[in-house]
Parts: sequence; C-alpha cells; structure tokens
Amino acid sequence: MEALPGRPGNLTPEEEEKLRKFWEMFLQICGIFDEDGVEGDAPAAPGQTRTGTASSDKPKKKTLNPFKKRKDKGKENKSSDKEAAEPTAKENDPEDKWGETKAYHETLAKHPPEEIRATIWSMVKHDNPDALLLRFLRARKWDLQRALVMMVSTMNWRASEMRVDSDVMANGEEYALVNEKSSDDSAKEQGEDFLAQMRLGKSYCYGIDKAGRPICVCRARLHKAGEQSEASLERYTVYLIETTRFLLSPPVDTGCIVFDLTGFSLANMDYTPVKFMVRCFEANYPESLGVVLVHKAPWVFQGIWRIIRGWLDPVVASKVHFTNNVKDLEEFIERDKIPDEMDGTSGWSYKYIEPVPGENEKMKDTETRDKLTQEREALYEEFESKTLEWIHEDDVTKRTAIKSERTAIAQKLREQYWRLDPYIRSRTLYDRIGVIKPDGKLEHYPPWEAVATPNGTSTATVVVETSSDDLD
Repeated sequence: MEALPGRPGNLTPEEEEKLRKFWEMFLQICGIFDEDGVEGDAPAAPGQTRTGTASSDKPKKKTLNPFKKRKDKGKENKSSDKEAAEPTAKENDPEDKWGETKAYHETLAKHPPEEIRATIWSMVKHDNPDALLLRFLRARKWDLQRALVMMVSTMNWRASEMRVDSDVMANGEEYALVNEKSSDDSAKEQGEDFLAQMRLGKSYCYGIDKAGRPICVCRARLHKAGEQSEASLERYTVYLIETTRFLLSPPVDTGCIVFDLTGFSLANMDYTPVKFMVRCFEANYPESLGVVLVHKAPWVFQGIWRIIRGWLDPVVASKVHFTNNVKDLEEFIERDKIPDEMDGTSGWSYKYIEPVPGENEKMKDTETRDKLTQEREALYEEFESKTLEWIHEDDVTKRTAIKSERTAIAQKLREQYWRLDPYIRSRTLYDRIGVIKPDGKLEHYPPWEAVATPNGTSTATVVVETSSDDLD
C-alpha cells in the first residue's frame, strides 16, 4: 500500500515547503531558533547533554540552542521566539469551537519552551515526526498558524488535562486492578469503573478492514448512563484511542470505528461521553479516522444523529457510513474477519484477559529507563539539527540528501522507541494476547489468549472474565 497524499514520502513541492516552515515555527516556540544570530552559551537543562549541532563547519542562519535563556526585554517584548509564532486568530473565532487559541496562549504563558518541546516530542512515540506534524497541517488545511495553535493546544491537553503519558498510559490496567482493591473509596471506584468497561468489552480492537486500518468496535448496548463516572469514561476513551495508535503501521495511519447499535435504546444514549469522543478525534487526534461505520441504527437513533452530526466537522461527518446488515459491512471488512455477533464468520468473540503479575516489572528499572531516555534525547537533537539543515538548505540536490538523512534518523527513533516502551508504558490487553509484539510488530489475528509476557518474567495464565453474553 502506497502512502496517501500529504504523508511522508508523498508530498507535493508546495506541501513540503509548508512542512519546512511548520518545523521552523515549532522549533522556534521550543526555543531552538536563536533569532538574534548569536551563538547561545546557556547551559543545558539539568540532566540533559547537548550533542553535535548541524553542520558545524557551515555558516548557520540560525543557531541550535533549545534551552537558551531569554533576557527580559520589557512588557512589550516578553519572548521574541513566542511572538514570532503568534497566531493572528482571535479567541472568539467561530471556527475555534474547542477553544484552541485560548489554550495556545495559556500554554505559552505557563510553560517554558523546553517543557513544550519535551511534551510535543513525547507525542511522537513510534511515529515519524514528520507524520505527526503533517496530521495537524492536513487537519487545518495547511494553514500554518492554525496548525501550530492546534498542536500546542493538543500538547496542553495531553500533558495538563488528561496526563496521557504520565498517568493514563503509564499506569494502565494493572494500576486499575490495584486500585480496585484499595481502601480509598475514590481510587477503588476509579479502578472498578475502568476495569468494568474493559471486562465488558464496551469497546475493543479486533483485526483490520480492507484498507488495512485497525478496527475498533464500540458496542453501545453495553453502556448505561450513570454506571461509570464521567472521569472514568474519559480515561477509558483516551486509553483505548491511545492504545489503538500502537496498532497503526505505516503507510496506514488511520483507523476504522464500528459503532454497533444492535439492541440500542434510549437507555444507552449518553451525550456527554459522545461529545468528549468527538472532541478527542477533532481536536486532539487529528486525521486519525479513516471511516466510521454506524451498524444497525434503530429508527430512534435518527433524531440523535441529527444532534451528533451538528457537532461534527464536515470532513469527519463525511466519513460516517450507515450499515444495516453484514453485506453492508462487507464493503469495508471481509466477512470472515467480522465478529459473529455482527453476523460475521470469524468464529471470534471478545473476552478480557486480566493483567499478569510481573508484566510491568521493567517499569521499576529507572536506571535503564533513564539511560534509554537520554539515548532518545540525543536522537531528538540529531533530528532537530538535521531539520535545521533541511530548512536552511537552498540547493535542491543537497536538500534531498538531507531529507534522506532525516528519514534514517526517524527510523532510528521508531526502533529506539520500542526499546524504551516497556519502561514507560504499562502493558495492555493487546500486549498480553500478542497483537502488539515487543519490537512493535503487529499480529492482528493472534489466538485470543495470553502469551508470554513481554518482560519474559512469567507465562501468563488465561483468566477470562465476563463477556457480553454473560450480561442480563
């Protein structure tokens, strides 16, 4: 499968120029561009070691110094780097329905450049860095300033609001299992709510569609308003979306969602989590939906759909397709890959495998984690240095060579991430059953049972909890 338009390796000259300028804006708000043209001599941040800079024997148009200390230039000019990337959009922009411009300004005001840089780099994970930035550019129709506002707003949401990497993914299912037995009522409720949804399989990932996109099935009949707290529903939603990111493998960079409305009634309708999900995909996971299938929608859903459609960006709404039977689903998914409960012939049904003792043992090894993190930081700096060369090189032939070097570093980042992954991310159901391999390779149709833990500490015992068939 070839890369789709607007992706790494498939950019028009105009799109590539936009990407170069977007990288310049990103590096600028991170403090990496020294606009005054003077070599920075500020010390590296604590615990950080600066590596080589771009083309040391070649004159630079800007200097590479991510942690350069700024001098107070008065109230009129608090930060030249930030102001240079200042968006012209107003905070009451009718197109800014998620308050991104306000979040952008607040983020730049509250967080130092090195923190913004670190958080945005943490979003990359196993992705090509260009692919991440291109998502925001495509989502904002290649408008550089609006794309930057969106990316910084997303960074703030991930780091400050949802704490995606430091909490949701770092703690995961095993933490919920521990909390479930806690004497603290709040922690106990949070653990119970989270695991109840996992055990039910309210939403789950299984297989790929005909375009190679991972499929996430949401079974609306299993949701009852008020059964879980709003915070637990949001945590579960983000956990599933973020986990699904690991099921993407280039050139596939979008997913397929099936909302199975079999048995749906008004008792299952809950606008709050639906609106949160819409915000996630539109504001914080841009360009991540390939197709949305609404399966067996009852007549009562028609009025609900009119409300939901009013929340959706027209581009997202255009990806929604209604399917009434398995033949309709077959337009997108092979019948032998469709779960039996949707009249497919896969012979498969969901069951939850409990966390395995010792599966997150590596997360206790902080010494190795810190060593790998430092190794990754060096790769970030190498990529930034090469990106500066790419931005400033006017010769087309030389720029093409630099692009190849950047691509090679991006591949190193991808490979290195999977060495770091078990030290920073709690294992998921999809790690336990072997969908996600320790090296990041994927097996979309493994036996639905536990396998040896990625840490190699023990062999998992299959513990099957409730399935949808066990429900009243």
